[in-house]
Amino acid sequence: MQLKKKSIKGMTLALLMLMAAMAGCIGTEDETTDEGEEAKPAFLDASDAGYTYASDVDNHRSLMQDLCDIKSAASDSNWDEAKNIYTNGKNAEKSDGSFRTLAGFAAASGKNHNYDTFYGQDGAIGAHIMAAMDGTGDFAGASDTVRYQGIAKLTANMGMVGYTIHELNAAVAKADAGNTDNDSGAPHNWDEGWAFFHGPDEHWSCSPAYTMKKRAADYGTETNGVSNALAASEQAMVDGLAALQAGDKAGYDAATETVIKNIIITYSQATLKYTMKMDSNESAAKYQAEGYAFWKTMEAYAADHTNACVHSDGDVTYVGDSGASSCGDNETFDARYGADKINEILNLSDASKHGTSYDVAPHLEMVWAHYGITEDDIGTYQ
Repeated sequence: MQLKKKSIKGMTLALLMLMAAMAGCIGTEDETTDEGEEAKPAFLDASDAGYTYASDVDNHRSLMQDLCDIKSAASDSNWDEAKNIYTNGKNAEKSDGSFRTLAGFAAASGKNHNYDTFYGQDGAIGAHIMAAMDGTGDFAGASDTVRYQGIAKLTANMGMVGYTIHELNAAVAKADAGNTDNDSGAPHNWDEGWAFFHGPDEHWSCSPAYTMKKRAADYGTETNGVSNALAASEQAMVDGLAALQAGDKAGYDAATETVIKNIIITYSQATLKYTMKMDSNESAAKYQAEGYAFWKTMEAYAADHTNACVHSDGDVTYVGDSGASSCGDNETFDARYGADKINEILNLSDASKHGTSYDVAPHLEMVWAHYGITEDDIGTYQ
């Protein structure tokens, strides 16, 4: 009996040692797996600038790095690489291994913005960008400098502003339908809007928000070194998110209108600046291309407010979005007159426009009136 007890004790001890060894192996394997997992980039933290996200939009935020890489490739006249990143993506990898791309949005139909309706074609944003990428359409025969400006400015501005407006309108539609869930409802789309408008703090130099910063510095519309338009937009985004979560329609509608208003302010400043600078003997074509890209960012939201009555003596009276009934005797109604005049100046194939400084403010004054924009909002070129 004593021998049997010792045998049992020995077997028990051996079994315990075996189990401990197996536990150690399993523990080591777990640790190796954890160490092998890819760490989340530090720039994808909870907030960008003063906006804290309510949902996971890390993939959307990562798209901003594509904009920086497109700009870098285009600066070397590497059109193929710029187009490859634009079309196939590079940084915003999804869980299934595919990539979110700017082209996927810009070329799509049925998005919640005015561009397709205004230009009369599906994927109007993409059509403008691809013309610069391929040197066709408005960019046919354009120099490398002009194409670079088109690619860099259209992707970062027309492309991402369009994406932002789409998401804000999608958020409003979901909230109106009662879907205010953070992860699947209106707040998620609203988060995406800020991801596309500002993006990660580390990459925001390629964003529309950064354009706000630069143009405010140009026109003296800053407070303590911060763009008034950007500060107002950021606060509207913060307030709008809270309003969406609370189902406050008046609040989120007002926030959306504030963002649009400040987009108009910024891209008006940009259009004013670069048409004014076209008197340069060396850089007129470059400035014309920059003005073109910035104007196209706002045209779909501005042109309908530039109608005019043209008198037989040549005098022009702007009537905003009013119709022909606003015109008097000896006057002819001209829809989108102001927008047409700006497009004449920014016609990239018309070199005769180079060498002259233009003041397009009169063409935009009724646009500003429509959005409640004042002279102080626009400022004065410094």
